[in-house]
Amino acid sequence: MDSDSRLCNHPGCDTYDSRSLYDGLVAHGLIIPSGEPGVFGRNAVFEDVLERFAALVGRTAAADGAEKFTFPPTLARPVFERSGYMKSFPQLAMGVVSFCGCSPTEHARLNERIAAGQAYDDLLQPTGVVLMPAACYPVYPSLGGRLPAGGRLVDMTHWVFRHEPSDEPTRMQAFRVREFVRAGAPADVVAWRDTWLQRGLDLLRTLGLPAEAEVASDPFFGGAGRMLAANQREQKLKFEVVVPVISAESPTALCSFNYHQDYFSKSLDILQADGEPAHTACLGFGLERVAMALFRHHGFDPAQWPGAVRARLWT
Repeated sequence: MDSDSRLCNHPGCDTYDSRSLYDGLVAHGLIIPSGEPGVFGRNAVFEDVLERFAALVGRTAAADGAEKFTFPPTLARPVFERSGYMKSFPQLAMGVVSFCGCSPTEHARLNERIAAGQAYDDLLQPTGVVLMPAACYPVYPSLGGRLPAGGRLVDMTHWVFRHEPSDEPTRMQAFRVREFVRAGAPADVVAWRDTWLQRGLDLLRTLGLPAEAEVASDPFFGGAGRMLAANQREQKLKFEVVVPVISAESPTALCSFNYHQDYFSKSLDILQADGEPAHTACLGFGLERVAMALFRHHGFDPAQWPGAVRARLWT
């Protein structure tokens, strides 16, 4: 592999940092900056790697027989509010606003402010939707009522939006997640979560990535959030499969697993076939992050990647 396909000028270098990854992705045309941190385009090569990994996940999950759903990138505001997202992560939420003026005068005022570089937020009003903050959220309302015997399993790929602007390339404001949601009896849901934790490790390792599993917590907001995060870790409700991408000391989560217990059942009345409250869990692969991890570890030219990795993806 040519040295300019790597993150540094020394083949085999194990230096991790966000700047060299970002610069390398840009230099090779894999991502296209937009001027807004955490928002960028992807070229055909990047998309090909991302889609081939998503297809590999699909082949891995094929025997599970999941239902396939697709939702738009917006979430109805009432569904969003019932999810409790604003209690835990208000700093990440991204609402949708629109100009709702009804007169030429108001429209002229809007255009005048834009031309003058002035703020015009007071002329915009919230709409009935927010940008989707988690790929699994739109599916839970559809599970309300009694589940069939054995529960349900849903497979989705969605754009996710979080207000988290950053120059660090793996921390994006808009990204895609391949998501699975399991609902049913507690023992079945936990067994499914544990099975996929091992699957996720195996899948990423067969792609030449040094993946490891660790107990994790979500970025809950405020002082009370520290208690929630500690409780989440103590009960092992969240696991992540991590790989060094921008830091060896703080590897990047490429896949996460969340066990909600009966949290969504309480607010959305999701019941097992016997009428008992159902438990739910979800797992998600961050597709852009996986692609970036592959570029980081194997170089920016997929044609030069190890044969075993190419065989897994280009089949």
